[in-house]
Amino acid sequence: MNKEVVEFVENCEERLSGLFKQIDSVALKNQEKVLNSFKNNNVAARHFSGTNGYGYDDIGRDVLAKLFAEVLGGESAIVSPLMVSGTHALSTMLFGVLRPNDKFIAISGMPYDTLTDVILGKGVGSLSEYGIKFDKIDLLNDGQSVSFDKEKIKNALIQEPIRAVFIQRSRGYNWRNAISCSQIEDVCRFVKSISRDTIVIVDNCYGEFVEEVEPLNVGADVMAGSLIKNIGGGIAPTGGYIAGRKDLVDMCGYKLTAPSIGMEVGSYAFGYTQFYEGLFLAPSVVKNALKSCCLFSETYKALGYEVQPDCEQVRPYDIVTSIKFNDSQKLIDFIRSIQAISPVDSNLLLEPWDMPGYKHKVIMAAGTFVQGASIELSADAPIKEPWHIWRASTH
Repeated sequence: MNKEVVEFVENCEERLSGLFKQIDSVALKNQEKVLNSFKNNNVAARHFSGTNGYGYDDIGRDVLAKLFAEVLGGESAIVSPLMVSGTHALSTMLFGVLRPNDKFIAISGMPYDTLTDVILGKGVGSLSEYGIKFDKIDLLNDGQSVSFDKEKIKNALIQEPIRAVFIQRSRGYNWRNAISCSQIEDVCRFVKSISRDTIVIVDNCYGEFVEEVEPLNVGADVMAGSLIKNIGGGIAPTGGYIAGRKDLVDMCGYKLTAPSIGMEVGSYAFGYTQFYEGLFLAPSVVKNALKSCCLFSETYKALGYEVQPDCEQVRPYDIVTSIKFNDSQKLIDFIRSIQAISPVDSNLLLEPWDMPGYKHKVIMAAGTFVQGASIELSADAPIKEPWHIWRASTH
């Protein structure tokens, strides 16, 4: 490695030393929380064994769900390899708790790209085709900080019954910072003060273990995420989770399987060791991902690029760093460089492609041990130019 480059990065790292200590402190407290949950639920080697067929009395599945519920601050949880992605978990949650003629509002702007067809798609069995109404309220965004537009939220809540409000904690491909749990707590209180029965739903992808608390601890009713991001620790081979109020989680279970059986069934013959171990290691893995996020931000800021989060101004509340590029080739070259230093498939030359669920071509570096995992070093971006600015995210 070039000596000047090493010194440059080390200087950037030194400027982050105070923030790194904060991240270490959060990780230690989250690790204690996870360890206590393992002890409280008497996790034993027998829980790692798989089952087949219907999976009745699958103690490994059931105890894993109890662990997630306790760690995430919920009454109940579903943790299942039957959910193929975070989008699947979120879709299951939305279809589980919403009913025809219900209306829900995304109060953090339009949800992530892969949920567009889930909500509004034509001929695909979307929420809109089942008579579920949708609207969105954009965040107030000054470029460095975001806040909820309470005036518009209040007007929406008093005009007609709103079954649920939806919050996307992470930024996705939007040029904004992630939403903190303190902001979620504040808006939960605000929503409930106007409409007590309105459900608060959270997309928690990329947010687990970033703070000492989770959205369920601060007033959210139900949330979902992917096991191949933060909470799987880079080890879980597949799957997603839903956690929150028991009545709502039960409704999601009826959607995942069938209304007559819910989560009484569901086998996984390969066993659950990787899911348990991934959860146990996740606080440490997320800690390292956060430090990488901050270091990417600091180094590219020093090189003259606009980045989010600017760690001198805003603490990171997800594991994503966004970097603005002025042309598509710079973006593609950056993402190709991430692939080239990855431990898996480093020899590949990446090209943008029509990735399922996205409206634009996407280029994605993912030299990961779990295909598509976003907790290891990776980078991705859609090939589109809002405001003639290109961006990439690194985890």
